[in-house]
Amino acid sequence: MQEENNKKVIKTLSFGCRLNALECEKIKNMLAGRGICGVVVNTCSVTAEAERQCAQTVRKIARENPGATIFITGCGATRNPALFNKIPGTVIISNAQKMNIDAYIGGENCGNSFVGKFDGDERLSKKFVQIQNGCNHDCTYCVTRLLRGPAVSFEYDDILADVCRATQNGFGEIVLTGVDAASYIKNYNGRPFLLADLCRRLLADVPAVRRLRLSSVDPAVPTILDIIEMIKADARFMPHLHLSMQSGSDTILRAMRRRHTADMVRELVKLAAGRVSFGWDIICGFPGESDELFAETLALVRELKPVRVHAFPYSPRPGTVAAEMDGQIPRDISKRRVKIITDAAAENMREFMATQIGKTVQVLVESDNIARTPDDIPVRISGAPIPARTICDVDITGIDGTFLIGTKI
Repeated sequence: MQEENNKKVIKTLSFGCRLNALECEKIKNMLAGRGICGVVVNTCSVTAEAERQCAQTVRKIARENPGATIFITGCGATRNPALFNKIPGTVIISNAQKMNIDAYIGGENCGNSFVGKFDGDERLSKKFVQIQNGCNHDCTYCVTRLLRGPAVSFEYDDILADVCRATQNGFGEIVLTGVDAASYIKNYNGRPFLLADLCRRLLADVPAVRRLRLSSVDPAVPTILDIIEMIKADARFMPHLHLSMQSGSDTILRAMRRRHTADMVRELVKLAAGRVSFGWDIICGFPGESDELFAETLALVRELKPVRVHAFPYSPRPGTVAAEMDGQIPRDISKRRVKIITDAAAENMREFMATQIGKTVQVLVESDNIARTPDDIPVRISGAPIPARTICDVDITGIDGTFLIGTKI
């Protein structure tokens, strides 16, 4: 163990969104180029509970690795540095400085680097590629936009280079991600170049991409209809969209300052015609959410049947409009509503999984013969071990809890 401690090692741990995990990889590569070692923790501030978990984990890392340098960055460190700055060995780096090498120089202790086990992005079977950062919208509950700054879309050539590099490194599935990926826009030759254009160009320019996926999108993305039609027309574009829905009640959506309505999402599902599945994010217990308004969200979950719902209780974030709104909902009610929504979504998933039995589907193997279908459903493949990142066809033969069961063809 001491021999390992003396190596110049960089370990990373990310909380929250996939973008944080991707940024950890970029920071790791940047620090490795300068011989800096330590732990990089990319924190989340989407809820008070997320911040608490980040701080708890950092304290544990510091306690178990005395003398190690722990670089704390991300939204939690930016919004609430006081949570971390008294923990031994920590160096606080804001979002604005996280990609600035000078913010890390001088803070490392190369004599005792972290050696605990954390899985980074390099162990994933799919490759996340960042296409933008920041957000220009003003959702009343969101602190992330305040911490990430305004939306900035990356140049196509830079994204193309990242995708080509990923395929050369053996990744067959690419996931495009960002703080607000739906807002992606550049102007080339005097014309707007939007998210649908980006996806179309990547599929044409990089034949080695066997599976293209979007991480999460706003239902009000300007080209969402084009994206759905493209998914229906191109088998390489994965037929699953995770929507930042947040509520199924138009009254609550207006209070959140969201740009979509329940009927807009109904139209998306209608256009998908059963050939695109959906996941949703849902906030339960937003200020003013009466039992009747919550029932509207629950009814929409049952009507439109998203196969996966990430439901979580509303958490008032200081500095946001919603934190000062009347009608704050008690935490126990919010958590009870989360369970109700989660149970309804689980029933949707069971119904969807039942339709997959007897089908042959293409899967991406992640690890230990666990794979993902194009609809992002986990599959346990029987038989001999299959290497991670393998893309293959399987016959779906059954269901085991939350897993489909399949046999490799």
